[in-house]
Amino acid sequence: MAKINRKDLTSLDVELGHGITRRHFTRGALAAALAGPLLAHPALQRLARAADWSGKTLRFMIINPHAGSIDPLSAAFAELTGATVEATKVPYDQITAQATLDVASGANSYDVFEYWYADKEALVRDGVLLDVTDRIEAERAEIDPDDFLGALYDAYTLVDGRRYGLPYDGDTHVLFYNSAILDRHGLKPPATWDEYTAVARSVSEAEGGQGTYGCLLMAKQFPIIICSSYANRLGGFGGEFLDPEGRPTLTTAAAIGAAQAMLDAAPFAVPTPLETEFGNAIPVFLGGTAAMIEFWTDMGTWAADPSQSQIVDSWGVVPMPVGGGNTVNRPAMNAGFGFAVSAGSANPDMAWEFVRMAASKEFHVKVLTDNKTGVDPIRKSAMEAYRGFAPKQAAAVEAAIASAFAWPTKPETPQLMQALSDELGLMLAGQKSAEQALGDAQAAWEKILAG
Repeated sequence: MAKINRKDLTSLDVELGHGITRRHFTRGALAAALAGPLLAHPALQRLARAADWSGKTLRFMIINPHAGSIDPLSAAFAELTGATVEATKVPYDQITAQATLDVASGANSYDVFEYWYADKEALVRDGVLLDVTDRIEAERAEIDPDDFLGALYDAYTLVDGRRYGLPYDGDTHVLFYNSAILDRHGLKPPATWDEYTAVARSVSEAEGGQGTYGCLLMAKQFPIIICSSYANRLGGFGGEFLDPEGRPTLTTAAAIGAAQAMLDAAPFAVPTPLETEFGNAIPVFLGGTAAMIEFWTDMGTWAADPSQSQIVDSWGVVPMPVGGGNTVNRPAMNAGFGFAVSAGSANPDMAWEFVRMAASKEFHVKVLTDNKTGVDPIRKSAMEAYRGFAPKQAAAVEAAIASAFAWPTKPETPQLMQALSDELGLMLAGQKSAEQALGDAQAAWEKILAG
C-alpha cells in the first residue's frame, strides 16, 4: 500500500461546518467540497466497492463533539459509493438513548449509529446494533484488527464472542498543564494526585482572586464526564471498577482514595466543578486561566493552534498521576466511540460500507490529522502520521491509549455509571463524605447487578 502523509491528503480537506444539524452530500456536490476526487489517491482506491449506491441515502447519527467529522465522512462516502449522506448530531450524553429509541420505536431512521463503547452491551441487549462478526472476518486482511491500539478493538466491539462495530475515536485522558502559570510559582507538573492537589492549591491561592485557578475539574453529572474524572484517579490509585468475577469494588481503599482525591482538589478548581464539562472547559484552558486539565488527547492539537489557543507556546502534557501506594500509571479508557450498523437499517450492506470506511487505516489518518474532527488515535499504523501532526503530545497519547483500562461494559453499565455519577455529585456538593458516597454507590451497584 502506498504510504500516505498529510501533504497527500491536502486535496481531501473540506470546509468543516459546526453549526449545521443535518448536512447532505451527493456525488455531484463534491466538486465544490473537494479539491480533487477521493479515488485519485492510490492508497484509498482499495476502499471502493463494485456496489454503486447512487440513488440511495445513508443516514448516520454522531455525537456533537465529532461534528467536525461530518463533512469528511459524508464527502468520502459519497465519492466512494455515489450515495447521498445525511448526518444528525446529538449531545454525547444522549447518543445511547436516541439510538435505542430509533430502533425500539420502529422508526428506523438511521443506518449507522456512533456509539459509546461502555454502552455497547446495553445496545446489543436492546437489539439496536447489528452483529457484523462475519463481515469483519470476511474482510479481516483489510480491516486488520491487530492494528488497533491496546485493548480498543475488544473493548469497543466484543460482546459474548461476537462483534458489533468498529472503533472510530480512541479516547483516554492525559494531563495537560500551562507551563507559564506553573513557572510563575516555581511548580512542576505533578506525578502524584497529592502533588496535583498541592499545585492546584498554590495557583488558586495566589491567583484565584484574579480569575486564574489551579485546575479544571470536570464533574458535570453526566457519567461520561464526572466518572471520567473519577476513573482517572481510580486507575492512578491502582483500583478497578469490578473484580475479575464482576463484583463491584467501590469500597476498596483505592476506590475511596480516588474519590477523596477529587474532593481534595475541588476547592482549588475553576468554579464550579459540578457545572464543568467538555464544552465549557475547553475555552477556559485554551484561554490561559487554568493551570491543569485532565482531558481527551485532542486538547493538545487545539492548544497548538493559534486560531483557537492563547497558550500556543506555554502548554505541556504528562501522563495521568498515580496515588496511594501505586507507582504504575494506569490511564482509563474514558469515553471512546465506534460506528455500528443499526439493526433497523433497510440497507445494512451500504451501512457496513460506511462503518468499514470510517475505521479504515487510510481514512483514520485523514481525520486524525485534522484538529477539527475530534478524533484521537485508534490505529498503530497511524502513529507515524500523528507524530508528525502532533509531535509534542504523540508519545504521551500513544502510551496512554496503549495501556488504558476499560470501564465496565455490562448491559447494566448505563445504570451503574449513573448511580456512581449521582453519588460523586452528592460528595462534591458537600452532602456526603468520600467513604459514604462510595459505600452508597457500592450498595447501588450490588442491587443493580443482582437484578
